[in-house]
Amino acid sequence: MNQGNTLSEAQLNEAKAIIDKLSAAYSKKVVGQQELKLAMEVALIAGGHVLLESVPGLAKTLAAKTISEAANGTFSRIQCTPDLLPSDIIGTQIYNNNSGTFETKIGPVHANFVLLDEINRSSAKTQSAMLEAMQERQVSVGGVMYKMPEPFVVLATQNPIEQEGTYELPEAQLDRFLLKEIVEYPSRDEEMQILNYTISGQTTADLAPTDKITIEDVKKLQQLRKMIAVDDAIKNYIVNIVTATRNPRAVIDANLARYVEYGVSPRGGIALLQIAQAIALINGRAYVTPDDVKQLRHAALRHRIILNFEAAADDVHPEAIIDAIFSKIQTP
Repeated sequence: MNQGNTLSEAQLNEAKAIIDKLSAAYSKKVVGQQELKLAMEVALIAGGHVLLESVPGLAKTLAAKTISEAANGTFSRIQCTPDLLPSDIIGTQIYNNNSGTFETKIGPVHANFVLLDEINRSSAKTQSAMLEAMQERQVSVGGVMYKMPEPFVVLATQNPIEQEGTYELPEAQLDRFLLKEIVEYPSRDEEMQILNYTISGQTTADLAPTDKITIEDVKKLQQLRKMIAVDDAIKNYIVNIVTATRNPRAVIDANLARYVEYGVSPRGGIALLQIAQAIALINGRAYVTPDDVKQLRHAALRHRIILNFEAAADDVHPEAIIDAIFSKIQTP
């Protein structure tokens, strides 16, 4: 089992009350998109970042702002463009004529929740400027280190149907995202509810103070997540999955395995562990089950398994590889 104290019933109930309030606040303004809600809650509890991929207009910005508002956190939205500079994100030094000195102006990345809209429109240089902030949770401005606020969650979006003027995210940056969630179109009933929400003004109305949690509540969830018990059998299960992505021919059919160029890095195994702990906490359990590992397997691994050009030509997606591997690895 993992080290640390086992969560008590009171702690589990406290976590459930916080998560339920966060979930209810989300549903007050966002119609449907339950997978997106779960991904954002998991990222918040695990202290990770989320890459959101979808066509425009599917409530990604609304969802990010709602979670930020519900958590009483600071929120920044950065619209990425090809001419966006690293200093536009992390901050810069400005010369003050009156004092004859340089003053530091902190950039919009210094917020609890940062929405990077259309991240693949920014240049490689600007994308790389986010790496230190996302991974090290600090940035350097004028030779001085500035730590990110806690919690710090980056929600980046990209549009898969528009490629002109875009820069594909490198594997090193993709690996920094805890999850990659594909946001789908709403159902017909949800579409009707969206219209009703729009007419009533529900999507733009502020949440009531009683609908919100606090940043301290978020920090508490993050601490409780670390106390979720993980049996050695679960750890072994995760290691077997990760190892199989690196040598798929030993596990799955060779016709499918031939599409895999590179497997999952150790960061992917850590992600599976942290996600499973967060899901266990959301479900009110003090321990991880195999189903917790499986639930967000696509979101955890689809951006970490690198397929070759033949896969693109044959329209093979990472989800097919992931499902094939999970079906072959013995469940503890």
